[in-house]
Amino acid sequence: MAKPYFTNATVKFLQELAENNNRAWFEDNKHRYEQAVRSPALEFIEAIAPQLQIVAPRFRAIPKKVGGSLMRVYRDTRFSKDKTPYKTNIGIQFRHEAGKDVHAPGYYLHIEPGNYFLGAGIWRPDAAALGKIRDAIAVKEKKWISARDNKEFSNSFTLSGDSLVNAPRGYAKDHPLLEDLKRKDFIAIKNLSKSNVVSSDFMGDTLNAFQQAESLMRFLCTALEVSFD
Repeated sequence: MAKPYFTNATVKFLQELAENNNRAWFEDNKHRYEQAVRSPALEFIEAIAPQLQIVAPRFRAIPKKVGGSLMRVYRDTRFSKDKTPYKTNIGIQFRHEAGKDVHAPGYYLHIEPGNYFLGAGIWRPDAAALGKIRDAIAVKEKKWISARDNKEFSNSFTLSGDSLVNAPRGYAKDHPLLEDLKRKDFIAIKNLSKSNVVSSDFMGDTLNAFQQAESLMRFLCTALEVSFD
């Protein structure tokens, strides 16, 4: 039986980091971060890479300490009132090969005590990308509805993210898909439990979930004029 990548030790470290979010504590416990968090995360990314190429060929799993799929533990506090230096979660993004940052289409894994989930879609696309997605929804209504309401997708994922209060400029206030056109994020979330994450089946379950999100990801890639296959 395969061993799990993430364990109770992973969760315990993240819990303790949330309670001791300061540089002195982190430096004293950096060996635990390496053993319980970063190393298993990189092993997970490396192991899932060839299988992800089958499920979503244009999306990349890059097992690098810096600049790969694993997001930095260090928070950017420059413009935040919260000056705690470390993220208390594991964030892993499998980004489209054409993407340059976290705002690109991608699949996402979030591990945080009390908040475990998988994501698919695009978070805070820039104005040009957002315009393309909205235009695709408005022009290809049936294709969007088919992607959004696909049973395999909608039974596992829920569309989430922020939306405008009013209709976006250039779209009718009575458009039948107005609620979707108002979205600022096109992300879908599948909630998980701790037991899911520490299971030896977690990698296979993650790949199955990503496969269930194919209808959304295909629509977004087509709207953004990038390949899915």
